[in-house]
Amino acid sequence: MSLYWIGAVLVGLTAVLFARFGDQCAELRTRFVTWHPWAMLVLAPAGFAFITWMTRTLFKGSQGSGIPQTIATLHMGNYTVVDRILTLRIAAGKIILTCLGLVCGASIGREGPSVQIGASIMHGFSRLLGQSNIASKRSMILAGGAAGMAAAFNTPLAGIVFAIEELSHSFEQKASGRTLTIVVISGVTAITLMGNYTYFGHADVNIPVGTAWIAVLVCGIVGGLAGGSFAALVIRASRGLPGSVGRLAKQRPIMFSALCGLLTAVIGLISKGNTYGTGYVQAQAIFAGTDHYPASFFILKYLSMLVSYCSGIPGGMFAPSLAIGAGIGGWIEQFLPHTTPGAVVLLGTVAYFCGVAQSPLTATIIVMEICDNQQVTLALLATAFLAFGVSRIVCPQPLYTVLADRFLETMDKPAARPEPMPAKQEAASEEKLPI
Repeated sequence: MSLYWIGAVLVGLTAVLFARFGDQCAELRTRFVTWHPWAMLVLAPAGFAFITWMTRTLFKGSQGSGIPQTIATLHMGNYTVVDRILTLRIAAGKIILTCLGLVCGASIGREGPSVQIGASIMHGFSRLLGQSNIASKRSMILAGGAAGMAAAFNTPLAGIVFAIEELSHSFEQKASGRTLTIVVISGVTAITLMGNYTYFGHADVNIPVGTAWIAVLVCGIVGGLAGGSFAALVIRASRGLPGSVGRLAKQRPIMFSALCGLLTAVIGLISKGNTYGTGYVQAQAIFAGTDHYPASFFILKYLSMLVSYCSGIPGGMFAPSLAIGAGIGGWIEQFLPHTTPGAVVLLGTVAYFCGVAQSPLTATIIVMEICDNQQVTLALLATAFLAFGVSRIVCPQPLYTVLADRFLETMDKPAARPEPMPAKQEAASEEKLPI
């Protein structure tokens, strides 16, 4: 049991170091952009190309977000394959290359990679303990992924719900105690090192039942449509881009990634630098009411996030999704003057986030915990489930489940995928982008 605790502490410590390293990289990019904004036209393409080259050489297998890979390992029976996916080398690559992506202006986050990093650490301890029982191995991977999420956002409850709703789609009684223990220890480690902070800061807002709840309806529909459309586009891109673009991605992936970097820089210049990176600064400013952004912000951030994904570089979608959702909420808020300032921003955030991930409970708990406010829980739940329903109309199958299933399809050995995944997709003949 003590080794589990050591693993949980390491997950929390790694998440904290990842966060600090990522923040320093974002600060470096900000100084660079302030010095000469147009220099991003050189830095972004060169950086994207270098990162893609690294994912194909030194850190092969580190592409993508990390969540689909973690989900896929929970459905594999051949643990020789799992051992090749959840490695410390790939985990190190996730950290280094995600941070390099932040320097280069990619619209990515560290939360998705933190899930695979946490799963890799706990899987390593599972191997160290010589576990042979498949259920025990899966519970360690599940707990590690949940702990990585919890430590990245400093949201222990969200990590537990994420493990149940997104990673495993079920709750195994045998694994529950271990998962809870590892998530709690990892979360306590993160709090000890970084303090009991909240992502958005404390929000003393409320949404009383009545006319203010029109914001729930509007945010749920708009956020669900926007998030669902993004998920549908990502799924389409994972099957292969059409025409000459798809051929370029297949035949010259490094050049294609450089072009994605150039497009990211152009979008960044149009947005005056607001679309670079995670979007945390912009989301926090919108929530606090210290800055206001036009509708073009979340539209451009949406495009930048999509281009960053298509490039195939490592990086997650959670933090940029929160920024896009905050932008949507801030834009809607100006048309609803009778609502509490900041409240609609939270509704927009949970709506878009849920629209992308189609995990209403996880979305609700994450937003509730990052703003340290339980008063808005009912409104957040209502908005999340409405956005979930709208998103399902646009994108009938959950994003991460489909991406995980497509990742399983890339495995050479049939033994790697003995269990059918939900939302099975037909095989595609076009080049698949890294997931």
